[in-house]
Amino acid sequence: MAKLSSSRPRVAVDALGGDHAPAVVVEGAVAACRDFGVAVQLVGPEEPLRQTLRAMGGDHLPIELVDASEAVGMAEKVTRATLKRRSSILAAVERVRSGEADAFFSAGNTAACWTIAKMVLGTLEAVDRPALATVVPHASGRTVLLDVGANANCKPKHLEQFAVMGEVFTRTLLHVDRPRVGLLSVGEEETKGNDLTKEVHEVLKASGLNFLGNVEGRDLFSGRVDVIVTDGFSGNVVLKACEKLAETLLRMLREELGRNPVRRLGAALCAGAFRGLRRRIDASEYGGAPLLGIRGCCVIGHGRSNAAAVKHGIRVAAEFFDSGANQQIEAALRSLSARGGSGTGGSG
Repeated sequence: MAKLSSSRPRVAVDALGGDHAPAVVVEGAVAACRDFGVAVQLVGPEEPLRQTLRAMGGDHLPIELVDASEAVGMAEKVTRATLKRRSSILAAVERVRSGEADAFFSAGNTAACWTIAKMVLGTLEAVDRPALATVVPHASGRTVLLDVGANANCKPKHLEQFAVMGEVFTRTLLHVDRPRVGLLSVGEEETKGNDLTKEVHEVLKASGLNFLGNVEGRDLFSGRVDVIVTDGFSGNVVLKACEKLAETLLRMLREELGRNPVRRLGAALCAGAFRGLRRRIDASEYGGAPLLGIRGCCVIGHGRSNAAAVKHGIRVAAEFFDSGANQQIEAALRSLSARGGSGTGGSG
């Protein structure tokens, strides 16, 4: 976890984003200001937000209200009309572009956040496709998985850029020296996989990264690598399966522990251990997925985010801004291009 700077990072927050907005968003913003020393700009309908903020005792905190009355629906298809609308997502991202905010967080419509951020802020030098990166816990640490939904169809150069961005993110924010990078495939052998993974394997071998080769789905939890690279379609399937598996195992454990008095007694004696386990696998502790490759800092949370997830999503956004990761991503991609890699692209 990166240390926040002494100057208070300013995070623009989409107050209308998520299944439980705006109440949980305001609650999470209040908690983030109290616990992490950030300044929050809540973007949404000003008067209702003011009332909610006052009811939660947060009107004395460094929280600014920015009026934006329109929302992008969670299941709404992103069209030209969506992008032209003065939505809370657009207004929040524009705060980052103008320099009035340092970072942006939303638990709203992922496609809208991704599209608006790319349209308004543009991409970093040499980045063709921004990628969503998520942190997955395992027994001895954490693994960064990307892309997890921004790019369903990818070319080899895109996965090469994802690998560079994931390596920089892991090194700067998770403080892992020389992160180990793996390519998600259906087998560890170089000959396994589809045409895309076979070509990317050869590209990453020559990239200068600490590339360990192909990895399988189980390696997300084995600790064998620190970064796993894949296309957004596969990454999103893996992520959603992992989220549901964790929920299902916890529910089944609760059911089994409550079946008789002896088990209930044992559960009571082990309550501290169970709370610790829940914290280690609780997605809300990780806040959201940074959109790597964007000029500026954008973090996108799960639509079902609770107040704790919003709080930590704001923290991640502030830490990303403080880390200087974007400058390091650009430097790493320039270095890759100089060595003859495919890390060349536009600014979006």
